[in-house]
Amino acid sequence: MNTFSGILELISKENHYVLDRNIPLSKYIPIDLSAENKLLLDIDVSSSDTLGRFINKQIKNENGLVGFGGYNETRRIYQRSTHFNEFDIGNERNIHLGIDLWCEAETPIYAPLDATVHSFKNNTNHGDYGPTIILKHSVNNITFYTLYGHLSLKSITNIKEGQVVYKGEKMAALGYASVNGDYPPHLHFQIIKDIQDYKGDYPGVCSLKNLEFYLNNCPDPNLLLKLKI
Repeated sequence: MNTFSGILELISKENHYVLDRNIPLSKYIPIDLSAENKLLLDIDVSSSDTLGRFINKQIKNENGLVGFGGYNETRRIYQRSTHFNEFDIGNERNIHLGIDLWCEAETPIYAPLDATVHSFKNNTNHGDYGPTIILKHSVNNITFYTLYGHLSLKSITNIKEGQVVYKGEKMAALGYASVNGDYPPHLHFQIIKDIQDYKGDYPGVCSLKNLEFYLNNCPDPNLLLKLKI
């Protein structure tokens, strides 16, 4: 069991929560933001307001409370920002490596597992994470990390590296578009095996050329959340 895949198998035997555990799983509504979704062809996905109205309508139409999805999803939304794009064919970063949870700003975020704070940072590029926290987890002597992007500025004001965070503890809150990289409010949640030399940041979007590496290093977060797609 002392391998990363073994640890994931072990901890995935129960549900883990990053939002209020009292929200029924039936209230989580899948949101498709892929380049193949024809409903988005007439939507200005570069506008956080317009994209937010589209997402909120999808959630409301299904009588939901939270929208979710996006792992290994190719998206057009990143074309609005030079932060994600290079001009060489195949180098455009447009494949999403985490799972997004779309809900209101100031929504509390909870630690899914016992952890310490690895690092935090305000990533201020247009289209970036904004305020971000990375937690470090150790289970059966296997270390891995979880990343929480698009938080409020207050979330990174009074924390310290090495600070202990317990499973189920409120650790942050979601930010508004004005601070979260200019997106509709949501959490970017990502699992990372090897954090490499990053602090307060890690790629949440990759290119097709690098997809194999990143899918191996960043497995599907739904292994923990167990949301029904």
